[in-house]
Amino acid sequence: MKNIYLNIYRPNSINLKKAKKNIESNNVIGLPTETVYGLAANAYSNKSVKKIFKLKKRPSFNPLIIHFKNLKDLKKNAICNDSFLKLHRTLCPGPITFILNKNPKSKISKIASAGKKTIAVRIPKHKVARNLLKILNVPLAAPSANISSKLSPTCAKDVVDEFGSKIKFILDGGRCKIGLESTIIDLTSKPSILRQGSITARDIYKILKKKIIIKKKIKVIKSPGQLKLHYYPGIPVLMNRIRPKKDGAFITFGKKFTGRKNNFNLSKNNNLKEAANNLYKIMRNIRKKNYKSIAVCKIPNFGIGLAINDRLRKASNR
Repeated sequence: MKNIYLNIYRPNSINLKKAKKNIESNNVIGLPTETVYGLAANAYSNKSVKKIFKLKKRPSFNPLIIHFKNLKDLKKNAICNDSFLKLHRTLCPGPITFILNKNPKSKISKIASAGKKTIAVRIPKHKVARNLLKILNVPLAAPSANISSKLSPTCAKDVVDEFGSKIKFILDGGRCKIGLESTIIDLTSKPSILRQGSITARDIYKILKKKIIIKKKIKVIKSPGQLKLHYYPGIPVLMNRIRPKKDGAFITFGKKFTGRKNNFNLSKNNNLKEAANNLYKIMRNIRKKNYKSIAVCKIPNFGIGLAINDRLRKASNR
């Protein structure tokens, strides 16, 4: 199929070099990761980082996740403790973000870290993101490519839906494999999950052999995903329902729900990973079809189902 989007580019070697040039020119680009698409820019540049905040309409107190090519580069900017190194050996590169104390010698923009002494760091697994990082001499500040509090994008066209021609260059890495944002764990004190993701507290416990706290009430914003309203599709979201409202859509899970016109099934096979991958895609589709609300059936609350329910709770906080 012909690409009709003038700002979406295949991630070949020529376009990766163009992406590099854009980053070096303090521009913001659209970049795929295994979780969701991000708005990527030079993490060392105040000018670049300010553009991200402006595009996203993001509060200045909400720090950005910084993406690194490898552990060597990460260590230049963050203080790596034993817990981090254990998790890194098993889980990186991958869909997990760590809150660490910032290295005093770090060149990361203070705007990106919201002036805090901590920093959110990640080593992504997606081939396109890694190939770009390999040819760059800077790490990338890369929050999700959406307007603040709205749905994250899981394909390149979603980024265009959010920003139109404001983003001039988007690398197309296909649909994201996971479809939900990374797990975020704070390792600056007792290991605490600040945002649920595909890597669960149980997965982390198996590695650290320490109690993993799951923070539900956040006093200090150390990372993305902490605001009360988030992942909002633009219409009311109603959890744990058995039917939709009049003029509303119904998000279902499993085989027991009939295929009515206003029903959208996350996974007919009761597969939570498939459900997570479909969640934002289906919510965007429902919004485009002009339904007035979204009712969601009860989603199993284990594994990545914990992350799905976390997103739904925050989407319903209105």
